[in-house]
Amino acid sequence: MQNFSISPKEMIASLWRNRSLVMALIKREVVGRYQGSFLGILWSFFNPIFMLAVYTFVFSVVFKARWNAGSDSKTEFALVLFAGLMVFNLFADCVNRAPGLILSNVNYVKKVVFPLEILPWVVLGAALFHAFISLSVWLLFYVTFLGLPHITILLLPMVVLPILLLVMGISWSLASLGVYLRDVSQLISIVTTVLMFMSPIFYPISALPQQYQTFLFLNPLTVPIEQVRQVLMWNEQPDWLMYGAFLVVTSFIAWLGFVWFQKTRKGFADVL
Repeated sequence: MQNFSISPKEMIASLWRNRSLVMALIKREVVGRYQGSFLGILWSFFNPIFMLAVYTFVFSVVFKARWNAGSDSKTEFALVLFAGLMVFNLFADCVNRAPGLILSNVNYVKKVVFPLEILPWVVLGAALFHAFISLSVWLLFYVTFLGLPHITILLLPMVVLPILLLVMGISWSLASLGVYLRDVSQLISIVTTVLMFMSPIFYPISALPQQYQTFLFLNPLTVPIEQVRQVLMWNEQPDWLMYGAFLVVTSFIAWLGFVWFQKTRKGFADVL
């Protein structure tokens, strides 16, 4: 029976070795989502605009929510809200699909020699494409209403790196677990919904009573959401100590997920 490497280096080496295949699958993934529709890939641009408008109306007009106590700006609220949603959507797009990754690609398991470990990279790549479109919409609105963005926006790729590692670790784990436990996908959809409302997306951390604010940081989305807003909206550098700790933890989670996937993939063909 073939042995699969669990080295941390192999996580990246596999991606690099199969980069052409990964790019081709990402392209197929993105194009396939809108195949047959009249507007095609333009929907990836209209969807975030529509969601931005809906969330802004509901929370800033209906519920009259404000991000800063002294600010009545609906534009600021919309941009702050959407910055948090971009992080959550990137996370949820990958994690919700992870349990069905192997189940929806049975031919790759049984009929051909295929590097199954790249499938989460493909989903992440497609999610990053849509996140980039959402960021473009955010920048368009920011420039239109508030002017040029802050220089700290250049730190965005660095700030996003830990959440990408977290997504990959969870995706590898769930992709494997979904083969053996088919109920995982139902559970994960509930968990991601709970995480959305338990994250500081629709409200600032300061809106919570002091005794509950600490518990909010147990949510793995809290740190990246707050740091993305710092560099996009508030012209602040992230808390580098917290960033470093989060990067170390998510790197370890990514490796653990990869190890679990590599150790359990030998049984995929028998189960499927």
